[in-house]
Amino acid sequence: MKIFKTLAELTAMVGQEVAVSNWITITQEQLNLFAQATGDHQWIHVDVERAKAGPFGAPIAHGFLTLSLLPWFFSEAMVVEETAMGLNYGLNKVRFTAPVLVGSRLRARFSLVSSEPIENNGVQLVWDMVVEKEGASKPVCVAQSVVRRYP
Repeated sequence: MKIFKTLAELTAMVGQEVAVSNWITITQEQLNLFAQATGDHQWIHVDVERAKAGPFGAPIAHGFLTLSLLPWFFSEAMVVEETAMGLNYGLNKVRFTAPVLVGSRLRARFSLVSSEPIENNGVQLVWDMVVEKEGASKPVCVAQSVVRRYP
């Protein structure tokens, strides 16, 4: 885990890969709970037997489940001690580039694209995020996340 004492220390990292999260294993229980929370009960996610006979040979995670792990990936990758509050401000671009089968292990790499001062002494940070699947040559998700942090 990367630890930054101040927002200024973090913003000095613009243009660089800043941190890499720990791995997380995707479980069928996560898929089922996500389906329940979102109403997305498509068989490829929740019907284990049917999914085994489907195109991937097993259930796959919802793309938005992978994306919803973004806060977890951030919390596992870095801490900014000076931050009293952080807000998800949005996404500029998201692509789900490969399936995530149940049992896959994922982690995220974060590169800081830009940092702009905002009101209340905060900063708006734009991150390029790449979610990797262990053992795969291709990422499963690429996204550009916009986060606001306040001291």
